[in-house]
Amino acid sequence: MKGFFVTGTDTDIGKTCVSAGLVHLLGQAGYRTAAVKPLAAGQDWVDGHWVNEDVQRLRLASNMDLRDAEVGPLQLRAACAPHIAAQLEGIQISRDAVLSAVRAVAARADVTVVEGVGGFRVPLTTGWDTADLAVDLQLPVILVVGMRLGCISHALLTAEAVRARGLHLVAWVANVVDADMPYLADNLAALAHAADGLQAPCWGHVPRLADPGHVAVAPYLERDWVLGGLAHGGM
Repeated sequence: MKGFFVTGTDTDIGKTCVSAGLVHLLGQAGYRTAAVKPLAAGQDWVDGHWVNEDVQRLRLASNMDLRDAEVGPLQLRAACAPHIAAQLEGIQISRDAVLSAVRAVAARADVTVVEGVGGFRVPLTTGWDTADLAVDLQLPVILVVGMRLGCISHALLTAEAVRARGLHLVAWVANVVDADMPYLADNLAALAHAADGLQAPCWGHVPRLADPGHVAVAPYLERDWVLGGLAHGGM
């Protein structure tokens, strides 16, 4: 499998928008690109169907003809931690089934962008969380940092956890969650500092956008860095 695993410092910090932007950018570069969100919690009833907004965004960003069920193999109704949402529906999350679904889509693509759920360590089932999912897939990790008060500690702790699992933190992307965040430039500098920061290159700085669709987000990502990282296996 060739691609990236996208994780974040928290939930609702822009993982899906950045993932969709990455998928669009890679597609424009000529790659057959798929996006997968293996577990997606939170659905709305739209035109007679249950849909997940994140899955919809990712499917639209891909240049492959993928069904919602392929982009989001396990979609749960309640917008809460996946293991809780699954319990509410009487569903048992299967590690093998989730991994098989991801790999089936990846087998048809040149590049696969896999988006985690919530932060880096979200429980999925007994003895398996999203960090384990990333280890199972063995993809280089991109960390989306939600730029708001507290982001430095959240980012550094997440980077530490990624490396503790033996994974390669290939890059991070700053996504402005709080448009009025004070000292934004100082926070960015702290995260980028070679010795004390994330010790990975920043592949983009996405401002607060009125419509953070994949076409709007992609120009804020560093195309050459992304393509270079992909060409070198994330190194």
